[in-house]
Amino acid sequence: MSAPGDVAVIISARDEAARIGATVRGAIGLPGVDLVVVVDDGSRDQTAIAAERAGASVVRHPRNRGKGAAMETGAEAVRLLDRHEGRAEPRHLLFLDADLGETAQHAGPLTDPVRDGKADMTVAVFSSTVKLGGHGFVVGLAGAGIERATGWRPAQPLNGQRCLTRAAFEAARPLAGGFGTETALTIDLLRKGLRVTEVEVPLAHRATGGDWRSQLHRARQFADVGRALARRL
Repeated sequence: MSAPGDVAVIISARDEAARIGATVRGAIGLPGVDLVVVVDDGSRDQTAIAAERAGASVVRHPRNRGKGAAMETGAEAVRLLDRHEGRAEPRHLLFLDADLGETAQHAGPLTDPVRDGKADMTVAVFSSTVKLGGHGFVVGLAGAGIERATGWRPAQPLNGQRCLTRAAFEAARPLAGGFGTETALTIDLLRKGLRVTEVEVPLAHRATGGDWRSQLHRARQFADVGRALARRL
């Protein structure tokens, strides 16, 4: 197994002041984690302040740039710190959503296969009964697209809770934009022969509602996933 202090958590956040503190506190206590970076992606509330108070290092985007850009910003911040510290081996990267709240403390099993050298990327499968964001048509599009491209169909293709080696992350760059990030990431790594495995974890985040804003969110998800797939099929 890798040495202690070999995992950095990266959390992309926008307008999550109410939940980011609990998410950061949960992430800080995870095995192997010695760094939590929150990328405030153009928030209009107190997300950055709440994250810093909870113990995270915060990098801010002055405007919203999307999840893929936020993930790359966070990973670059970790890379620079690794270099500054003179690390012989770079930290593994654990990506978590900002709205996990206290359940973030249960994300540890995602890091085990990566730290043990048994996987290049893990993808979470939520064991919680709380509904994941993204209605079935978006999940179905992503799952079917990944299966067509790689022959493997993940249980939760849009799940953003993932742990990667630094080498795997670099192999996937540049990341796809918008809500197509996870779909593209899975396809790109599998096509390059890297090892991807799913891990069941008792995490839960805020479910997407049924109002018009939520419906617009799903429409954007569908469009972004479709674009990511169109470039890979």
